[in-house]
Amino acid sequence: MISIKDIYADLPTLTTDRLKLRKITLEDTEDMFHYASDEEISRYVTWDTHPSLKETKAFIDHILIKYENNELAPWGIVLKKTNNLIGTIDFVNWSTTHRVAEIAYALSRQHWGDGLMTEAAEAVVKFGFQSMDLIRIEAKCFDINRGSARVMEKVGMRYEGTMRQAMIVKGKPRNLLLYAILKDDK
Repeated sequence: MISIKDIYADLPTLTTDRLKLRKITLEDTEDMFHYASDEEISRYVTWDTHPSLKETKAFIDHILIKYENNELAPWGIVLKKTNNLIGTIDFVNWSTTHRVAEIAYALSRQHWGDGLMTEAAEAVVKFGFQSMDLIRIEAKCFDINRGSARVMEKVGMRYEGTMRQAMIVKGKPRNLLLYAILKDDK
């Protein structure tokens, strides 16, 4: 059985036509702050808008500790043509016993609608099935986040249902849309 440490001891860089998915570094602080400080983005995620570079740096420090400890941690999504970090994507949950994992992602608003998140998600789904021995990959989004649901559909995930008031986020109960793809679907 593959373990989390088998993968995260040396998180590989994944490449696509337009993107490089790689470990995040402190040099990414300003790029991450650019999108993490955008209230329109934080409207669709569980984390709060970053009020300062200091908070973004603290978040990156937290990620670096996860890398050091071989724990689940995000890939930074880097646009090849500019070499700028424009988002993150990661497995936020992984049951090695059941061979199921969940992905989550965030992307700079200036790149919404460009197909970049679909490109990143396709690479991560492929990696999950080929390198992590997964049989199922899930993703969830708030029911108001049609853009995220559309990404899930484009990577071949199927809508499995609405989880009503499944999460309290920023003091408010949220409905979550659940999508999944099976290795057998590919």
